[in-house]
Amino acid sequence: MRCQTCGATTSSAHHECQRCHTPLGQPAVTPGLPTYSVRGIGLAARIAVGATAVLYLLVALSPLLGMAIARRAQTDTDPDLLLGAVVIELLVALPMVVAYLTAAVLVIIWTWRARKNTDAFPGALPTLGAGWAIAGWLVPFANFVVPARVVANVARDSLWRRVTPPLVAVWWSSWLVFSVGERLASRLDGRAADALPENPATAGDYQAYADYYRDSLLRNAVPAVACVLAAVTFYLLIQRISAAQEARIAHAQPAWPTASGWPAAPPVGPEALPVGPEAPPVGPEAPHRA
Repeated sequence: MRCQTCGATTSSAHHECQRCHTPLGQPAVTPGLPTYSVRGIGLAARIAVGATAVLYLLVALSPLLGMAIARRAQTDTDPDLLLGAVVIELLVALPMVVAYLTAAVLVIIWTWRARKNTDAFPGALPTLGAGWAIAGWLVPFANFVVPARVVANVARDSLWRRVTPPLVAVWWSSWLVFSVGERLASRLDGRAADALPENPATAGDYQAYADYYRDSLLRNAVPAVACVLAAVTFYLLIQRISAAQEARIAHAQPAWPTASGWPAAPPVGPEALPVGPEAPPVGPEAPHRA
């Protein structure tokens, strides 16, 4: 007897498939329960996550340009150049915020769909309801734990694991480092910016701006690395989970025909015409129908 989910040979000594954990005799997807496509939304989420990481990396590296502008302003004794550094930071930060919000919406939709699909997978063992796939990202304090638990459940049930894949732990730990580190770096940058001279005139004033951008670059180094690591690991998780779920859902959908004894498809073309005395005339002798 073969498992209807993965095709592995099963044994009556076990109540479930030892490869994919589907109970013996159960289909790949429970009939009557809805499933949702995660291919398109997963691709969109991966693109948005990748774009957010790239743009945040540019934001984290923008102090390099600020340092160069501060030194040029010191050389030319032109404080107006420092305003250019602020404008550049804003121009880089705004697209990053848009990409971040877009990624957040797409990731929440993908997480909910992937979690709902596991309800239709016999043998799945979800520990949290599908509603937590949305609320887990939005509820304060819960968003430090719940999203990781939801994705861990989905990864186990989709990738045929009883133990959470290590990629989930790497993704969530790096995400927490990024989230906390980015907020801390922003606060420190704000305090340091408030201490800068409003109207720089001396070499020391301009040097204070150069030092500010240098320190900002160092403060954002850890969040930037964590952001890239979180984006790469989550990209892989979305890709693997989406592919596994789409394959399982497609495997459960019967092709035509699905069972022996069903009538074959009717012939088409010249072969479809009857042969013999009862065959209708073809050609000029064929009766004309008004």
